[in-house]
Amino acid sequence: YRDVFDKYEDILTAVTNLSFGTVLEFGTGTGNLTAKLIEAGYKVIGIEPNDSMRKVTGERFPKLSLMDGDLLSFETLEQIDTIVSTYVFHHLTDEDKGKALSKYASLLPSGGKVVFADTVFITEQAKIDQIIKERLRGYNHVADDLEREYYTTISVLETLFKNAGFTIRFERMNDYVWLMEATKN
Repeated sequence: YRDVFDKYEDILTAVTNLSFGTVLEFGTGTGNLTAKLIEAGYKVIGIEPNDSMRKVTGERFPKLSLMDGDLLSFETLEQIDTIVSTYVFHHLTDEDKGKALSKYASLLPSGGKVVFADTVFITEQAKIDQIIKERLRGYNHVADDLEREYYTTISVLETLFKNAGFTIRFERMNDYVWLMEATKN
């Protein structure tokens, strides 16, 4: 997975730099992105489905508002300005990605943002080629992951974001990860 996490700190910094206001973070994990967001002065609300990860992040940031939930099932009572995640959105099918983006659009004000970084492919053929490349390199666990999870394409994501009322911009961060900056219209 080394290639997937190439430029990891740059990816976290890019997501942080594109954020503003009150930030809802999906998949806090152990709090790597959370730390950067807090250091930047943002109010962060964390959503994490894994009890042990939530415990680690809660101990690391005792004042953090941290709740059980996931990309589709979560609650927040506050006005959110930015929704962020890294290495998380691929857990949803394309259909569920669309449902999630519609939900986010209903929560965000005009000008609010969704800023995600995750593995995305330019085309379905590029995904197939990457799977073959990883198998030839002997990285079967990476290839298996690429086949098992719901990694999608730029064109599918463009359509999903636009249908949910966002203007979307993509920036390649490494051979796998793309930065997605979506602004609600």
